[in-house]
Amino acid sequence: MFSTNAIGAVYTFPMARSLAREQDILARPAPKRPPRLTSRRIGIHTSTAGGIHNAAERAHRIGCNTLQIFSSSPRQWAPYELSNPLCEQMLQLRAQHNLKPLVIHTNYLVNLASTNELFLKKSIEAFRGEVERALAVCADYLVLHPGSFRGAHREAGLLQTAAAIAAATQGLDLAQGGLTILIENTAGSEFSLGGSFEQVAEVIDRLRGIIPIAACIDTCHTHVAGYDIVSEEGIYETLEQLDATIGLSNVKVIHCNDAKAACGSKLDRHQHIGKGTIGIEPFRILLNDLRLAHAAFIAETPIDKPGDDRRNVEALKNLVA
Repeated sequence: MFSTNAIGAVYTFPMARSLAREQDILARPAPKRPPRLTSRRIGIHTSTAGGIHNAAERAHRIGCNTLQIFSSSPRQWAPYELSNPLCEQMLQLRAQHNLKPLVIHTNYLVNLASTNELFLKKSIEAFRGEVERALAVCADYLVLHPGSFRGAHREAGLLQTAAAIAAATQGLDLAQGGLTILIENTAGSEFSLGGSFEQVAEVIDRLRGIIPIAACIDTCHTHVAGYDIVSEEGIYETLEQLDATIGLSNVKVIHCNDAKAACGSKLDRHQHIGKGTIGIEPFRILLNDLRLAHAAFIAETPIDKPGDDRRNVEALKNLVA
């Protein structure tokens, strides 16, 4: 399946979220009424096919008031440059539709904890490109997985990730551009960093005062990493752990994904909201916790049939009291 980036280059996009399967909402007439919104910022990862600005219009039509995108192919090293006119159009559409924050997810290939010198060099260069594009499009947040420490030990991996982020952003004024890097927690598979809140907090603490830095928490990752977010008692205990380590005020984005796998399984398999092993009630608690009212709630749920993106956004919106 092929998609087009903002400057017209064609690349393979091996994701379930293809326009053919989505039946692109931009091919339909624009809705006559604006979408129903809530007091929370709720959105979904959105396609940029045909130009980065199209993601803003798609998100609006799906019913979002925030969105997440890739700024380039998520599984290729090829560098991209975003055209200034399309960045301007994106900014105008975001203002018109009150879409904020704009979140960019880093390329999946980037591994700033790599022990392979060549791969680390490519990762640092690619991540710098991500930061430059995020600044160009006036994004608020850039989400990064902390990486894999295979061939080293966990503490060295955490230290290297922080050092590599600092190196990749050297000379770029993120604060002036309004951009914050978000370290995302992970499912905690064998060599991956970020499987605990403490590991995410360590990377953040090492970069505090160097660049704007905070956290993105993924519900599926949290669940399969072994935290109890299913029982009412468990989710409040988990929130207390999150507050004690990272700080709830530092959680700027919550990836709202149900899970196909069991708690503690370490298997990162996203499911539709309320249809997996997490269930619907934990999302209701998160969306209505006033300590998280500042956060953007963004789904990364699968598209198994047309309209799944809208249905998952609506499922989250219906939980807001």
